[in-house]
Formats: sequence, C-alpha cells, structure tokens
Amino acid sequence: MPPADDDIETRLATVERGVTELREQLAITSSDAAAARMLAAGADHDVSEVRAELRAHTQALNALRETQLEQGRKIDEQGREMRQGFATLATGMAQITALLTTNSGGSENLSD
Repeated sequence: MPPADDDIETRLATVERGVTELREQLAITSSDAAAARMLAAGADHDVSEVRAELRAHTQALNALRETQLEQGRKIDEQGREMRQGFATLATGMAQITALLTTNSGGSENLSD
C-alpha cells in the first residue's frame, strides 16, 4: 500500500521545519564562534600586555637589586675605613695619654 499524500506532506513539512531550525542554529553557532574568536584575540592581546608589564617590573626589580648590592658594598667599605680610622685615633690617643702621663709626672717633680 503506497503512503498517503497527507503523510508525505506532513513528513516533508517536518523535515523543512527541521532544516529551518538547523539553519537558524547554524547562524547562531557561527555568530558565537566569531564572538569566541574575537574574545580569544582580545585575551591574547591582554596576556601579551601583562607579560610586557611583568618583564618591565622584573627589569626594574633587578636594577634595584643591583643598586642595593652596590650600596651594600660601599657601606661595608666605609665601615672598614671607619674602623681603621678609630683604631688610628685610639693609637694616637694612647700615645697622647702616655706623653701627658710622662710629662705630668715630670712637671710635678719640677714644681717641688
């Protein structure tokens, strides 16, 4: 028994509706894919900017580290020079004290 014309028409209408829905979904999917590509490109650009800023910050921190190391070496050197100066002063003061002690002992004898 051959299929009825109404049955074929109903099936054809159902298939046509399905094709129309698929076309609509394809348009939406294509639009979503384009938006996703655009967002991905924007995110890639943002990541590149963040990486560039991070490199700049790292360079600044490395330069600051070098400056601090150099200043630390200078402070160490100045500390050594200061200790040497104090040692020289201590030696000189000891000699002056010895001379004063010797001279004051001798001047007391002269005044007697």
